[in-house]
Amino acid sequence: MAHLLNTSFLPSSQTLRRSPSSSAPALISGRRSRLQVQAKIREIFMPALSSTMTEGKIVSWVKSEGDKLAKGESVVVVESDKADMDVETFYDGYLASIMVEEGGVAAVGSAIALLAETEEEIAEAKAKASSSSAAPTVAPAAATPEPQPEKIPDNVGPAVVPKAAAVAAVSSTHPASEGGKRIVASPYAKKLAKELKVDLGAVVGTGPLGRIVAKDVEGFAAQVTEVAPEPSVRKSASAAAAEAGIELGTVVPFTTMQGAVSRNMLESLSVPTFRVGYTITTDALDALYKKIKSKGVTMTALLAKATALALVKHPVVNSGCRDGKSFTYNSSINIAVAVAIDGGLITPVLQDADKVDIYSLSRKWKELVDKARAKQLQPHEYNTGTFTVSNLGMFGVDRFDAILPPGTGAIMAVGASQPTVVGTKDGRIGRKNQMQVNVTADHRIIYGADLASFLQTLAKIIEDPKDLTF
Repeated sequence: MAHLLNTSFLPSSQTLRRSPSSSAPALISGRRSRLQVQAKIREIFMPALSSTMTEGKIVSWVKSEGDKLAKGESVVVVESDKADMDVETFYDGYLASIMVEEGGVAAVGSAIALLAETEEEIAEAKAKASSSSAAPTVAPAAATPEPQPEKIPDNVGPAVVPKAAAVAAVSSTHPASEGGKRIVASPYAKKLAKELKVDLGAVVGTGPLGRIVAKDVEGFAAQVTEVAPEPSVRKSASAAAAEAGIELGTVVPFTTMQGAVSRNMLESLSVPTFRVGYTITTDALDALYKKIKSKGVTMTALLAKATALALVKHPVVNSGCRDGKSFTYNSSINIAVAVAIDGGLITPVLQDADKVDIYSLSRKWKELVDKARAKQLQPHEYNTGTFTVSNLGMFGVDRFDAILPPGTGAIMAVGASQPTVVGTKDGRIGRKNQMQVNVTADHRIIYGADLASFLQTLAKIIEDPKDLTF
């Protein structure tokens, strides 16, 4: 469900608050004359799209200045600390003035645009926007640490800009704005355009109101694809970096997501943690996965299900502490699974993983991953985890430690399952597939014996996984 834009009233010629240029408010006839309050021009605020969001970045404006808006209609796409979200308006009216352009960053609660109730008040709203001295944060600095030129309000005609400033202005322009003409594209379309090196200005949108969608970018890329020359076997570091879109030697500011990750990691440093490792034999789990993989079951879902069933018997490991004075036994078992995405990390949540069957859990996981990579997760889909799993086994990593997310009791790091020579109970040498898991826990609420008991239960479930398919 898209979030709604917060709005507030701005003083206009019809409001109670007067200015020297304001006309007298209208009076209502009756026994006692009183002022009529008509909120004509409203500020559109940067909404708080998650509990940890302090600022947001404008990905794209779905509407242009002067466009008529209907209540509940999408107006702007905002990048929060975890996802891109379409944001709707509370009111009917006209998008009078955009105060924060695409690519710009604004604090939560600050004005990003003005909404006029009638078409006649658009000019008044533009004047208010241009005269406002408290402008929101402008677009992030370009790769080179040069000062950015002063942003010109939309209602002001073109001005002469020095060449050096012009270069900086062009480098900070959002990809969806070309030559002063706003080109509206979905966040996933913009991501594809960046990956495929497609100029959005040359793409014709087929979405609502001409919005560019993913299939438009893919179709355009297919038309212009040419046979690339055979790459050389050896490439210099600069050439490899250039291919990855990295300019060596530059200082790059954090994205909104990276800033959120940084704050969470610093908060984690204040929590006293400890780690316990365990070796689990996965032969039976591997056989089960091979048997039901064709039905859409994923290994991630199997691990999440096994973890959830173990947490049922060890509720303290599923608890969390936020204030340092008390802790909560969570009523639900929601398994958050770390996923690497472009520019950061996010933890989609499999809610009530102990109660959902493995087939539904696998379908839900695929849906969450697709939404995460398109940056379309809703807050409840990534901030409700009670226990986190981080799996690097697919990269061949045999063991690692994970950092505890703030507010949760534990996180489990899962390594690769590898063939291992082991001693059998009858004294012979055998071969088994084994994986290493390391759990990091909050020592204020969870103790060593708690984790040891939890890991023993988890190992029994994985080594005899018959309960995973019920």
